Amino acid sequence: MASTSDIKKGLCIKYNHDIFKIIEFLHVKPGKGPAFVRTKLKSVTSGKVIDNTFSAGHKIDDVRVETHKFQYLYPEGDTYHFMNTEDYNQITLQKSTLDAPDLMKEGEVVTILINTEDNMPLSVEMPSHVILEVTHTEPGVKGNTATNATKPATVETGARINVPLFINEGDKIKIDTEKGAYTERIKE
Repeated sequence: MASTSDIKKGLCIKYNHDIFKIIEFLHVKPGKGPAFVRTKLKSVTSGKVIDNTFSAGHKIDDVRVETHKFQYLYPEGDTYHFMNTEDYNQITLQKSTLDAPDLMKEGEVVTILINTEDNMPLSVEMPSHVILEVTHTEPGVKGNTATNATKPATVETGARINVPLFINEGDKIKIDTEKGAYTERIKE
């Protein structure tokens, strides 16, 4: 048993007969009344995100997890295939358990959280940034450079990202996987 002081991003807990992963949290100490923790929880079974508030000191039932490195192999409909980099065992996961499936490139190494009680995979943690090539974008128009002007671009995985006007097809860009946003252009 853990308490609200142990809450951190990525912690898996049992709540309402389901297992949830904490994706955001905020400790709040109002001037009047008791402290509390406001959280955003993502169900590892359905992928549904809910908001919940725990009062300070509330006991939470945490789930023991192990982390393993897996290489992303290929998608097949709504299932994604991964291979353990240590023992080469393969597993398949549903799209709903992935945080950013449209930013995963074949061969990408990700961290998979596995429940120690039943050895079931709970969720997939992407690296903080991925580098992808832009496959399609409209050319930037000269003179159309207002502050922070962006245009849509499609990257090699099929994801659509807003990028600055100077990005062209064939450029490699660094993308923040948590926000799904452009970070910088990679020079080669």
